[in-house]
Amino acid sequence: MESALSHFSASPWLIIPILAIVFVAAIVQVELGMGFGLTAAPLLALIDPVLVPASALFLGLATASWGAWKERDAICWREVRTGMIGRLAGVVVATLILTNLADKTSFTLVFGLMIGLAVLLSIAGWKLAFTRGSLAGMAMLSGVMGTITSVGGPPLAIVYQHRPAKEARPTLAAFFAIGCAISLCGLYLTSWAGLADFGLALVMTPAMLAGLAVAHRLRGRFDARYRPALLAISGLAALILIARGLA
Repeated sequence: MESALSHFSASPWLIIPILAIVFVAAIVQVELGMGFGLTAAPLLALIDPVLVPASALFLGLATASWGAWKERDAICWREVRTGMIGRLAGVVVATLILTNLADKTSFTLVFGLMIGLAVLLSIAGWKLAFTRGSLAGMAMLSGVMGTITSVGGPPLAIVYQHRPAKEARPTLAAFFAIGCAISLCGLYLTSWAGLADFGLALVMTPAMLAGLAVAHRLRGRFDARYRPALLAISGLAALILIARGLA
């Protein structure tokens, strides 16, 4: 895919909405415990598909690693290990899909469909018993979605929805930190990630750090009441991306 850095040198004004999206997504991640990818990825893809999934995954890796480190003593590593089996399988499936896409239009269609699936999973209210099998299965789906779109949270949210937040939050953070790294390795090996993506992530990092700082000062004022609006925006973005992919 074309270098995003050279692309934005011709349209430098695009950096403003990009940084704004990352800023808001970081606040969502801290305040709701997850949602950076679901907030940022579809909107970044609307601006330019070259911004996803690798650059968003670099930022997701950073935010998840920070969250896992802050609550490292509460991480359930047994659950993380089980989830990683599924994540690795999902990454393999995702890279096979990506390597067989014909062009950017095909990628846009698949990306939009995956974002739409993420939104549906988030609003469906499905209940799934927490078992090793369900965790591994949802982790595999998370791996497929997370590698293609950088949005891997919704499948695991179904499994962890009834677990105490003080247990689920650090464990999920550790899962996503390691999972993002595995996805990036898969993308790199299939030429879907490179230094340009890392460079873009560095450009967006100040906005992410600013969002984390603001979220710390909000102290819970940005709560789950805003979740429906965020899902509606992500869903609309998914529909637009699907329409572009079919055009």
